[in-house]
Amino acid sequence: MIQDCIQFGSKRIHYNLEFSDRKSLGITVLPNSEVKVKAPIGTSLAKVKEKLLKKAAWIIKQQSFFLSFEPKSLPKKYVSGETHLYLGRQYKLKVISGTEESVKLKGGLLIVNAINKETVRELVTSWYLDHARSLFPKIAKPLIEKFKKYKVEPSSLVFRDMPTRWGSCTTKGKIILNPELIKAPKGCIEYVIVHELCHLVYHDHTQKFFDLQTKELPDWDKWKMKLERLMA
Repeated sequence: MIQDCIQFGSKRIHYNLEFSDRKSLGITVLPNSEVKVKAPIGTSLAKVKEKLLKKAAWIIKQQSFFLSFEPKSLPKKYVSGETHLYLGRQYKLKVISGTEESVKLKGGLLIVNAINKETVRELVTSWYLDHARSLFPKIAKPLIEKFKKYKVEPSSLVFRDMPTRWGSCTTKGKIILNPELIKAPKGCIEYVIVHELCHLVYHDHTQKFFDLQTKELPDWDKWKMKLERLMA
């Protein structure tokens, strides 16, 4: 494997190059933003760089389109008066001391009955997870049905806290969703699910992958931007 880079304006694009018995040169952008190039044996380095320069704008665009995020908001203190999101709407947290524990939405309030203030975070986190487990499969069901025409279907839908990912897909077809998505609008949740379903058809972020994503969810970029803005 050869490691090299090209300069595109002010942006330096690093890539890994492999030669193999193939007819055409292929460029793939991986989820970690790594660029992999596979070229026919005998292809000159100059030819590889020429192709990369032609695709540079596309490569940079794909590197910015991954389902990743950098949490930027200040950590929550889970005290009365804070705002918390649920399905894209903001609710003001109201903590009530009591002998029973519960969480519910009422009007514009997220009301938490807690035995003591130390359990509020745990109660809210558990409430979000329960709602994600209940709602996500219902949102995913019609989308999964649509993708059966491509002869793919997820082996399972699971939930996992992922500090820097909204979703992921394993090689065995398991789709993993971040419960934090329950804070975003339904369209954002659909976008993440469609993105991972597309990975059942195309495992890498190639042009064919993005063409399929656009076909199945034409306004996916709108929901991606909304997700990034809302959860930043």
